Amino acid sequence: MASVLNISTYLFTRLDDIAALKPVLRERAVTAGLKGTILLAEEGINLFLAGDAEAVRGFVADLRRDPRFDGLTTKESWSQAQPFGRMIVKIKREIIRMDHPTIRPEAGRAPAVDPATLRRWLDEGADDGGREVVLLDTRNAFEVDYGAFDGALDWRIERFTEFPDAAAAAIPDLQGKTVVSYCTGGIRCEKAAIYLREIGVEAFQLEGGILGYFEHVGGAHWNGECFVFDEREALTPSLEPLAALRQAQGPVGQARGPVAQAPGPVGQAQAPVAEPVEASQTTPVEARA
Repeated sequence: MASVLNISTYLFTRLDDIAALKPVLRERAVTAGLKGTILLAEEGINLFLAGDAEAVRGFVADLRRDPRFDGLTTKESWSQAQPFGRMIVKIKREIIRMDHPTIRPEAGRAPAVDPATLRRWLDEGADDGGREVVLLDTRNAFEVDYGAFDGALDWRIERFTEFPDAAAAAIPDLQGKTVVSYCTGGIRCEKAAIYLREIGVEAFQLEGGILGYFEHVGGAHWNGECFVFDEREALTPSLEPLAALRQAQGPVGQARGPVAQAPGPVGQAQAPVAEPVEASQTTPVEARA
């Protein structure tokens, strides 16, 4: 029976004391017996933690006592074993690297669409105004190969820093449509939606990302699994770890090919990279968060 609670969360919030926060948060996590990764930057916090359920939830409750973190919303899943090897706290320039310093979600988010509304739009084939809905995957190509929304645009980027150039090249194909950017837990699509709006695209972000969609809606309009950056490998729409299912039942999921590539040079398929630029196997790229 799965007994290890896994959480992911992130929050864009101004932090001016990250050097002081780093040892405090690490000591709290280690004392609680937790493992995982916390990323700190001036723009906010991004974390993945796993351990005893009471300890994990207690750690988050302590964080929320700081007014800067009271908006943290966690996504939970369970595993039979601890997916992380150690507890890491790192200071970064960005909690998710985009290399566009003018994109600052802590100063104001792009509009978001909740999972239930997105499912209704996809069921009906249009948004509430009758406009075509375009799903845009902001993840790295090898992540998309595990699974994606049916018909989603996949630009085969190898790292999130490539997203702005890919988006700029695709403006003619996106204008006049309702674009919903999505990622594992929300952090990349939050920056992506802001950038898209800056270049004139009517963009929304999927609230809670893929994992939030799985939690509230399930696997409707989804094909495959969702890659995560730890030893669970990927999660099914029922939030079960793919690695555990493979051990119990044999091969369950196969890496999928790209979903719907954009026309022109942006959509040229590239070989998937072995691991994301933003993180190692024990570092969150998003809160998935």
